[in-house]
Amino acid sequence: MNTDIILTKLLTLPGIIVGLSFHEFAHAWVSDRLGDPTPRRQGRVTINPMAHIDWIGFIALLLVGFGWGKPVQIDPSYYKHRRRDEFLVAIAGVTMNLIIAVILSIPAKMMLKAYSSTVPSDLVYNIYLIIFYAISINVVLMIFNLLPVPPLDGWGIVTQIFRLDRYDWWYKVYNYGMYILLALIVFNVTDLVLTPLVNAVMNIIM
Repeated sequence: MNTDIILTKLLTLPGIIVGLSFHEFAHAWVSDRLGDPTPRRQGRVTINPMAHIDWIGFIALLLVGFGWGKPVQIDPSYYKHRRRDEFLVAIAGVTMNLIIAVILSIPAKMMLKAYSSTVPSDLVYNIYLIIFYAISINVVLMIFNLLPVPPLDGWGIVTQIFRLDRYDWWYKVYNYGMYILLALIVFNVTDLVLTPLVNAVMNIIM
């Protein structure tokens, strides 16, 4: 493997770890705050990456640009307002990714401005790349997880907005969701959707 490619992969690691860990932590924290003890019992109300990393999803994000963490298990029977609370839990992960991307864009833009007329050192440039890749990865995680396909967050979001679980077909789609998602990935449908949306969000943030 080319040295530049290896370096790029290494520089993306912090962003991948932070993006996946905080995404799943947000699901767990919100569900915990809404009265569900399940995430806390399973040790998920933490930002410790080892509690959240799904190694297949981690490698996928490293190699192909999108991936996933270990899904947080919840028990909606504990929620006082089930539909509202399931929506809040579903949207928590992507909201966290957006917050991280926006926060990291501040030092990234400051560094761009500071070195717009000079050549930064290799160390400073690599630090900038780590931040930039972290922004990109969190935007990718946000957009990818918003796709309305089970088991992604987008499916849970549209389910609660439109109460799709009232219909018999919802359960059939849910049961075959992983196969549907894999088919969309294999036939490049996800990339056709992700690329323009990720570019648009990156342009707004940066």
